[in-house]
Amino acid sequence: MRTPPKILATRRVDGSRFLRAEQVDLEFSNGERRTFERLQSSGLGAVIIVPMLDEDTVLLVREYAVGVDRYELGLAKGRLDRDETAEQGANRELKEEIGYGARELHILGTLSVSPAYMTAMTHVVLARELHEERLVGDEPEPLEVVPWKLSELHRLLEEPQVTDGRSIAALFMAREYLAGRYRPQP
Repeated sequence: MRTPPKILATRRVDGSRFLRAEQVDLEFSNGERRTFERLQSSGLGAVIIVPMLDEDTVLLVREYAVGVDRYELGLAKGRLDRDETAEQGANRELKEEIGYGARELHILGTLSVSPAYMTAMTHVVLARELHEERLVGDEPEPLEVVPWKLSELHRLLEEPQVTDGRSIAALFMAREYLAGRYRPQP
């Protein structure tokens, strides 16, 4: 297991290139008034990709997660670039993070990170018919690619380094879609 990077300093940020805080004054149907705060995404959306190497093998990545200060095992993900569809962004992120492209990409749905106070949305993309192809990404260190059997999803949940709710939800969506028990709304 890799040693996590050292945190050299922390400081409050008024403006972030990813999020900005805003206050929202609301009046509810019963007349109650409240001010809520939310983090508004400044991006164009994001993707999380379920790359299927074969009918049962998904490719996960292990990468450092500064929010929890440890290495996490989850799915490849990233922000969309300007003028990029979710499918294009997913294919680019796959090439950057795991060294594969996909000939078949299918959007399974959209997940919110924390709808009570964040506007950020993430498209869940199933990627199949993978082929080796690598693009240079923006990761500070190489990511470890970890094959995992989707049929063993219940065992993945036992791993202490698997806590990303988006990855868990996207894997569940993909498993149910591939089993024919879930059909995304158009």
